[in-house]
Amino acid sequence: MYTALLKHIQHYIPLNEAEEKEITRNFKVLQLKKKTVILEAGQTCKGNYFVAKGCLRMYFFDDKGVEQTTQFAIENWWISDYTSLALKKTSEFYLQTVEDSTIIVLETAVEDALLEQVPKLERYFRLMFQRAYGTSQHLAKYNHTLSREAHYRHFNKSFPDFVQRIPQYMLASFLGFTPEFLSKIRAKKDQPIS
Repeated sequence: MYTALLKHIQHYIPLNEAEEKEITRNFKVLQLKKKTVILEAGQTCKGNYFVAKGCLRMYFFDDKGVEQTTQFAIENWWISDYTSLALKKTSEFYLQTVEDSTIIVLETAVEDALLEQVPKLERYFRLMFQRAYGTSQHLAKYNHTLSREAHYRHFNKSFPDFVQRIPQYMLASFLGFTPEFLSKIRAKKDQPIS
């Protein structure tokens, strides 16, 4: 169950056998069905979630009661409400499985002890946060510089398999569209962008 996580970590930092054992001893594996809510708004986030298999999403409800998806995570991606996690305050988000998923969880209750046992994990998590922050910066740039259609096409080109996996209403919400607008864009996919 831990193979995907260990392989991912070792892509960034080397691990010896003792460190691998310490990691597997401190992480928990969850097998979750599609649409399982892991975190609800108003709760305090208690873990950092690595997707070994499946897909998760983070979302909130706007003042009109409409779901707004802010983030997805597929295989080998991490997801959490990092503000809630770091500050131990209640979350404003929901975290839910989009597909049947295998999630590997590092709970905050054991994180400090694990980082003392395997200090090089600090570097691994720093690299993960840098990559995630860089991605969010590019997403913000695309939101400001690309037309909505160009934004969809760029996202589709960057993550074609991912776009096919998630429901259209979730993708539309993530990109800031209505499902109807996304349907229109997809209907003219063979036409060049103007």
